[in-house]
Formats: sequence, structure tokens, C-alpha cells
Amino acid sequence: MPQEYQRLTHQFPPIYDQTSKILILGTFPSVKSREQNFYYGHPRNRFWRVLAEITGEGKAPETVEEKKVFLYRNHIAVWDVIEACEIIGSSDSSIRNVVPAPIGKILAHAPIRQVYANGQKAFELYQKYTLPKLRQDNVAKEVLEVAEGIQKLPSTSPANAAWQMERLLAAWGALKETLG
Repeated sequence: MPQEYQRLTHQFPPIYDQTSKILILGTFPSVKSREQNFYYGHPRNRFWRVLAEITGEGKAPETVEEKKVFLYRNHIAVWDVIEACEIIGSSDSSIRNVVPAPIGKILAHAPIRQVYANGQKAFELYQKYTLPKLRQDNVAKEVLEVAEGIQKLPSTSPANAAWQMERLLAAWGALKETLG
């Protein structure tokens, strides 16, 4: 039986503080992430392993609390481009009727130097919905400059099988320079 569209609203807050240097944006939480009430919850998603390698910590955090501490310690903010949408399961390609997340609130309250999109779909949705919203909201010039400088990284999703871990680490290495 085919799955049907569900109208969903993002149920957990962005993770950031006054020391966050980078913002990594996904699309919308997967079914597994929604079950765990936290980002990148699918056990085969390589997000946490990639960040652990990039930051030099080696061991990926496992619990939600460990993940939060890890992000704060490494000055990494995490959120999704979408606040609400219609979606089938975890399928990014099924996303429709998007309400963008208010990304400007992070950019206005944290010293974000660089925004990164975790995958092509996050980048496309950001370009289509987030940037126009930020421009419409007349955010500060400095905030808009950071927002417009978003960089697209290859998705850490298990669906992105073409990118083996070594290639992901090479591409995501861009974070090292920003984190300093």
C-alpha cells in the first residue's frame, strides 16, 4: 500500500548558542529523526560520524544529550530549512507546500560565519524559500550576506550512496577552515 502525504510541522528547536560559528541546514526531519525528536536520527545517516571526524573528536556522539553537547562544544548550529510541509515518509523528493523555517532568528542572534546545506535538496529549498523570505523581511545587511553565501555540501543521508565516507569527509572538510 503506497504511503500518503502527511502535513507535518517541525517539532524540535534549532540547536545554537552565542558561540555558533556555522549553521548546517537539512531539509526536514526524517521519520527516524521525528521518532527521536532530534536531528539526523537514522542510524545509517553519516552526519554525526562526518562531524566527529571533521572536528577531530573521532567518536560520534550517540545520545541526544551527547549530540547537543558536541554541537555546542564545536560551535555548530543545526536546523532545517522547512518549518512545515507535506511529505511522504522521509522522502525529500516528495516535499511540497513548504513553510520555510525562520532562519533569520539564528543569523541575527549567533555569530554565524557560514551557512551550509546538507545536500542538494536542502540547498534548493533554501534558495527557493528561505532567501526570498529573508529578503522580504529586510534582515540586516550583514545577516543577508551570510545567508546568501550558503555552501552546498553532499548529503550525509544513506540515500546518497554514491558518496562514500572518504569523499564525504573531503567535501565536508570545508567546515574546518570556518571553525578555525
